[in-house]
Amino acid sequence: MSLKDVLLSDMKAAMKDKDVLRKNAIQMVRAAILQIEKDKQITLEDDAIIEVIAKEVKKRKDSIVDFEKGGRQDLIDAANAEIAALAGYLPAQLSEEEIKELVKEAISATAASSMKDMGKVMAYIMPKTKGKADGSVVNGIVKSLLS
Repeated sequence: MSLKDVLLSDMKAAMKDKDVLRKNAIQMVRAAILQIEKDKQITLEDDAIIEVIAKEVKKRKDSIVDFEKGGRQDLIDAANAEIAALAGYLPAQLSEEEIKELVKEAISATAASSMKDMGKVMAYIMPKTKGKADGSVVNGIVKSLLS
């Protein structure tokens, strides 16, 4: 069963259970997938769908900062519930230690020695962490190990 089919059946289940937040989160992901498929005239495979889900989770995490500035606890709670609903579709996230090991491997593989080499290290490591780690976390660890 493809990830698209799983999303559809989970959305139907959320509708039956009257779980509005979960239904809305899944609908937003399905809409984003459909938009990409129509724009590029392709059918997304599971790997690409995971990227779309990761982007949707990142959007919600980014919006929480703004909600906190505005003191909107209701919106923060809704965003956290949507993140929790979508997180189940993502592969297990790498721990900071696992990311550090991958970054060390990338630094030695690219012979990086300073911050000037950060682009090479990021280009090497991002395909390995796609969907498994937040890019900003990876970026921070690369910076700390290169400086």
